[in-house]
Amino acid sequence: MAKSIGILTAGGDSPGLNAAIRAIGKSAIRSYGWNVIGFRDGFRGLMQDRFVRLDSEELSGILTIGGTILGTSRVKPHKMDVGGQIMDMTDVMIENFERHHLDALVCIGGGGTQKNALRLADKGLPIVTLPKTIDNDVWGTDRSFGFDTALAIATEAVDRLHSTAHSHHRIIVVEIMGHNAGWLTLGAGVAGGADVILIPEIPYEVDRIAESILARRTAGSTFSIVAVAEGAMPRRDADTDDQTSGGDTVELSKALEERTRLESRVTILGHVQRGGTPSPFDRLLATMLGTAATDCIAKDRSGVMVAVRDGRPTTVPLADVAGRRNTVPVDHPWVVTARQLGVTFGD
Repeated sequence: MAKSIGILTAGGDSPGLNAAIRAIGKSAIRSYGWNVIGFRDGFRGLMQDRFVRLDSEELSGILTIGGTILGTSRVKPHKMDVGGQIMDMTDVMIENFERHHLDALVCIGGGGTQKNALRLADKGLPIVTLPKTIDNDVWGTDRSFGFDTALAIATEAVDRLHSTAHSHHRIIVVEIMGHNAGWLTLGAGVAGGADVILIPEIPYEVDRIAESILARRTAGSTFSIVAVAEGAMPRRDADTDDQTSGGDTVELSKALEERTRLESRVTILGHVQRGGTPSPFDRLLATMLGTAATDCIAKDRSGVMVAVRDGRPTTVPLADVAGRRNTVPVDHPWVVTARQLGVTFGD
């Protein structure tokens, strides 16, 4: 009998999700003749058995669309709100998986999704995952799809802020997404020509940043662009046990204004970084990983994440991925490059 597989997308939305769904579904149908269903709204849909049949018609025309046609949620299989009570619904999800006679479930998501998928795999379900996140912080893959698109959006924002900063002789502080990993801020900061780049991996000191901005002023530069990751934090906070929330970008802006006597303004990019049409690179990456996932299932491989390394798809044990994070090494070439250009990291 032909295999049947399920797909779900979980966590935050990200450019390239529909490209991945399309690649999995089309390759499953055309190359192997399988049946494909998609569960709506992530693990919640799997628990509630809300699904849609994914045939060629459903998969047509979605390659360039942002977001996910299946919807998503951040719920956890073992901690779900059911009628006001937090319950472990893993067994219910397994029952629904078996009700559809599925041979595998593809879970597409970031770090949290990898951990939740592992919980189902540990209960015996044949799971294959794909790495998506604009933060690029999924361990075990060179790149997560969604990152390239978000990087282009963030870089364009930094580009546009230059004209305002220059015209009004201001400090512009632009907050870019990245709770625990600074890839997006670092990349957009270097590509966009930011003067200061603050990332979670390198705790900063406000006085150092102010000194750098004043030095630029003395050298004739009348403005400064500060690119700050939402998870970046002052050294005083990094040395404490509470490192969950990062610093306060508005407070940072006020502190720089007080120390430099220069007008400072804050721009928070927020969810605009997630939206819109995925870049060609993200479409390519998601499509390649999606078709590799169906090949993996065809070979009866499970309990793995399909990743990209050195430009080629590969598999990484899910147990190795879950609970780990891909953060920026402090000696990464992008950091070294920025320092050589005179960019300040506040350390």
